[in-house]
Amino acid sequence: MIVVTGATGKLGQHVIEGLLKKVPAAQIVAAVRSPEKAANLAVLGVQLRKADYSDPQTLASAFAGAEKVLLISSSEVGVRVAQHQSVIDAAKAAGVKLLAYTSILRADTSTLALAVEHLATEKALKASGIPYTLLRNGWYLENHTESLGAALQHGAILGAAQDGKFAAASRKDYALAAVAVLTTEGHADKTYELAGDAAFTLTELAAEVSHAANKPVVYKNLPEADYETALKGFGLPAEIAHILADSDAGAAKGELDSNSRDLHNLLGHATTTLTAAVAAAVSKS
Repeated sequence: MIVVTGATGKLGQHVIEGLLKKVPAAQIVAAVRSPEKAANLAVLGVQLRKADYSDPQTLASAFAGAEKVLLISSSEVGVRVAQHQSVIDAAKAAGVKLLAYTSILRADTSTLALAVEHLATEKALKASGIPYTLLRNGWYLENHTESLGAALQHGAILGAAQDGKFAAASRKDYALAAVAVLTTEGHADKTYELAGDAAFTLTELAAEVSHAANKPVVYKNLPEADYETALKGFGLPAEIAHILADSDAGAAKGELDSNSRDLHNLLGHATTTLTAAVAAAVSKS
């Protein structure tokens, strides 16, 4: 039995979709905070179990009979280490044979603010003695393409990454890599650095958007503090604005670039291209 935590999230939904093409639905458990919001998965034959990262009792019942668990990292920045520890403890008590965790690119050396809790979770997982797989996901293409509305309206993409490159891939790419790990053997105690095949700068992103939309869009680089202020001005919570500005500043130093082929190899094909992602996003905007 394979249990996927956070199964109703954007990444989790892609994982469930991919698993359904590989294993019988009855062998898949969607562990979610609100099962009543996952009726669409129940219709497909997937088991629904309540699992709240902050409620260990729900985790114990959610992992009963589980052979493999995918821990999709919590979105609650600041409390994730404790939440993830509860998941690890419950998985160990349940006798889980493999726990895969969605971490961040080069978590052990990254200077990004986002990396701190991921690295702490990786250490806790290794200390648990549970066979593990670290899925160190790089940047998501959707981090750029889901917010193109303002760029198209104002003709500019703002950032603080200078000429730094993003080796980004789509959520579906990362999800299918997780599916490969969960449905094939040989991944115990492995670490995968997952990144897109072709990295790009934000100037190149702007050029792709301009081409797809047939209107001028340029990249405007800002100092990190000014970019953070701008993001808060757009209505983003202060914490999220800080993380995004910090990540852009990290990208300027190469933190989000990678020549790893781990993602390509797990997928067995090329990762989603920037051109394809932008074209799809622009067509919907």
